[in-house]
Amino acid sequence: MAKSKTGSFWLTEAVSVAVGSNQGSGTLDLGAYVDVGDQQAIAIEYVDYIWQREASGIFDSYINDIVPAEASLTAQLTDLNPGSLVLRADDNSLISQGQLHISTGLNGAGAMENTNTLTAASSFYPDVYGKLDESRMVVNDSLFVLIDCNGNVANNDLVCTVRIKARIVKLSTKDWMAIAIQSTASDN
Repeated sequence: MAKSKTGSFWLTEAVSVAVGSNQGSGTLDLGAYVDVGDQQAIAIEYVDYIWQREASGIFDSYINDIVPAEASLTAQLTDLNPGSLVLRADDNSLISQGQLHISTGLNGAGAMENTNTLTAASSFYPDVYGKLDESRMVVNDSLFVLIDCNGNVANNDLVCTVRIKARIVKLSTKDWMAIAIQSTASDN
């Protein structure tokens, strides 16, 4: 299906969700890697999400200070721009999705507070696609990242960094057309 033109490399995009907001988005420009004339595409092998708090320019993992109560945080990577919509799992343009759930509980004084209990359930990440023959092929010239919280971020900004392990590949004409048709069909 595909012949590798490069070794694996990493692409990253950090998306912020500001205090008082519940969404953030970002775009990765793939124009330098994707070429229609040469049937050149990106093969995605691995996607991971790193969640951090930003407090006065300092980044850390104190998640309990990002949201005031129980929360679900969703990150998704797509090859078509969904705007502010979290896509259903069977959407062809969805490349990867990860969720982080934060629980509250009783503190030592018996009051409800964020206990910083985390889980990565119902959508597990990282998404590992494997080597070239199992990779997710992308022919679009952009990737889109959406971060969505079920409530507004409080106290400090939330930053989610998506890390993508990829390589440049050359597809056969038939494979290029099949992927392009699938991507175009998702756009309608």
